[in-house]
Amino acid sequence: MIKRTLFFSNPTHIYKKNEQLCFSVNRKGETENEEKVITIPIEDIGVVVLDNKQITLSHAVMDALLQNNAAIITCNDQHMPSGMYLNLDGHHTQTEKFKAQLEASEPLKKQLWQQTVSAKLRNQGKLLHLLATSPPTPLLKKERGERMLDAADWLLSFSREVKSGDTDNHEARGAAIYWQSLFPVEMNFRRERFGEPPNNLLNYGYSILRGVVARGLVASGALPTLGIFHRNKYNAYCLADDIMEPYRPYVDQIVCRIINSGEDWRELTPSIKKQFLEIPALDIVIDNEQSPLMVGMQRTTSSLMKCYEGELRKILYPVLE
Repeated sequence: MIKRTLFFSNPTHIYKKNEQLCFSVNRKGETENEEKVITIPIEDIGVVVLDNKQITLSHAVMDALLQNNAAIITCNDQHMPSGMYLNLDGHHTQTEKFKAQLEASEPLKKQLWQQTVSAKLRNQGKLLHLLATSPPTPLLKKERGERMLDAADWLLSFSREVKSGDTDNHEARGAAIYWQSLFPVEMNFRRERFGEPPNNLLNYGYSILRGVVARGLVASGALPTLGIFHRNKYNAYCLADDIMEPYRPYVDQIVCRIINSGEDWRELTPSIKKQFLEIPALDIVIDNEQSPLMVGMQRTTSSLMKCYEGELRKILYPVLE
């Protein structure tokens, strides 16, 4: 079942009634403003994004969302996601799952990171190839298209050379080539968290993706804090940051689409944010099977847990097409 992503940017009160999430919206009547109450089954919701300081939620609706394994994402004054609420009891055998994750050996974690980096590089190469062979746009000149194809071929080849634990740092080396090729040279783009646009678009999209990954990990019984590779003591979602790596090119693809559309992408407008809310419903392919990203993510996180438990040797990651 495809779960819905809800985005709230206007003041409202969100509450629960008859297992429905309820909220009011203003609409102009013939003589005065009227309020219309919207109701949505809580079981249909996967992610809720709150982007207004005047939004209030009842405890009942928060509890119901978490009980149904929905992720609640809050935004700061700059309208960037800044926090996330997740269910603490996402799996019926939670203790056994945690134990398997905590006892995972270093060789296993190095192999899982190798698979993750390889899948990320492969999807970065796939995206560059897709963009270079798509119908021409004002930003895709012949020379740039040829450069993107060369980078795509290099990344696809490079993805097959990753060693256990990525000891040769293929991820960072691949990133340098990827970011140089993804956007036009005249943009002078540098991927930095607080850098110039379109870094703001990437950050926003990655935050939505991170929420989907964290939700999937909790549902599979994993502890999002304990990563395979990421170990920042200030990061509560190290494992989510690991697992989302091969999925990042799907966000990059949306950013490229926004830039190529001619829309003003310097600011995170409601129109742009709305496009990022499509992330959970994007079509992806895992193991030759197509599914929405949120459903595919559950396959990825479930396969990770089976690797921890010794039932599988490989994480199921998508192949961008």
